[in-house]
Amino acid sequence: MGRRRKRSASQLDGLLVLRKPSGPTSAGCLNSIKHGLGQGRIGHAGTLDPLAEGVLLVLLGQGTKIAGYLTNGVKMYSGMLKLGVATDTYDMQGAVTAEKSIDNISQDDVRAAILSWKDLTEQEVPAYSAAKHEGTPLYELARKGEAVPVKEKRIEVYEVEPLEIELPFARFRVRCLAGTYIRSLVHSLGIRLGCGAALAQLTREACEPYGLDAAFSLDEVLGEPERFAERVIPLARALPHWCSITLSPALSALVKNGTWLPADGTAGALTGQPGERVMLIEEGDEPVAIAEATNKDGALRWSILRGLWRDDAPAT
Repeated sequence: MGRRRKRSASQLDGLLVLRKPSGPTSAGCLNSIKHGLGQGRIGHAGTLDPLAEGVLLVLLGQGTKIAGYLTNGVKMYSGMLKLGVATDTYDMQGAVTAEKSIDNISQDDVRAAILSWKDLTEQEVPAYSAAKHEGTPLYELARKGEAVPVKEKRIEVYEVEPLEIELPFARFRVRCLAGTYIRSLVHSLGIRLGCGAALAQLTREACEPYGLDAAFSLDEVLGEPERFAERVIPLARALPHWCSITLSPALSALVKNGTWLPADGTAGALTGQPGERVMLIEEGDEPVAIAEATNKDGALRWSILRGLWRDDAPAT
């Protein structure tokens, strides 16, 4: 049997909605929390580029186990682009690769080009991105001056809103599928208009189901360590857009042994619909597992997707 992971007394389990500042990397923000607040086990549900600010979902302790159930949520961004310039990173932090006049570009042209994002179904992955080729991040290849393979990915843009347009700048808001590169949307707009464009500013306003209204700044989090615990959402309530089922001690023990409970109400649990996902919790608000209602042996049962009970021991 493998050794159980030691756990520091300061380690929390749950989710922190962080308002990442523009400038540092997402990893840098997590490292500041890790070392400054004693959170040895830490992760996130979807990174942000250094230029970008806004909602970054920070997962702590057992909370790292739910990353996959938050990463794919719908995202909302607002941002500003600059016309007449193109860069190697598709944003204003990169090296300028081209500059062109925008004398023949009107506000209506820009507004129409922004609205056309809603028609896109694929986009090119930026060379300076964490997407991988044969196990190597593309940005490593780009920084070494090596050829970066062109990769495309499926995207879905649900809503687009052109905001203020004061050339050469234009502001916008976009609601899209997780994984969409906003700087690629801007770069492609520059190509269509024939003048180039680069992302100048970006704010992630929401990462479903959380928005900026629930976020704390990095300065707040690090500067008030005594309030850190109260700002962390307990793991049992970290998926508020899902239903939760409170299990009796006996049913909880069955789940921890891998038993698929009935999802038709016969075991005293909530009746589910095929494909529905829920949080299973114990009395005392302790998370047990994430489960999905699945047909098995002719009956609807709660299949265990991820165990969430504590699997580590306090350090002595």
